[in-house]
Amino acid sequence: MSRFFEPDLGANPDDPFARDSANKLIRRNYWLDMSDTTVVLTLNQGIGAHLTNEQKRAHLADMNRNHLIEAVCVQEILPPGA
Repeated sequence: MSRFFEPDLGANPDDPFARDSANKLIRRNYWLDMSDTTVVLTLNQGIGAHLTNEQKRAHLADMNRNHLIEAVCVQEILPPGA
């Protein structure tokens, strides 16, 4: 299983998370043209809100924006004894 989110390209062929057969981001400039603040908002409240933390981490690392991982990937806090 890929660690990247795999969108349904039949439903949305222009999905910004689309990757080619070599697992390279097709719409890379869509993401690189965004400021850090916009990327954080997009992944937390926009089109990336439904991704898992692992998928978000992989996406940010692929875009060389590892410094945003803590702002995007919310840590789950378990109650004591859970």
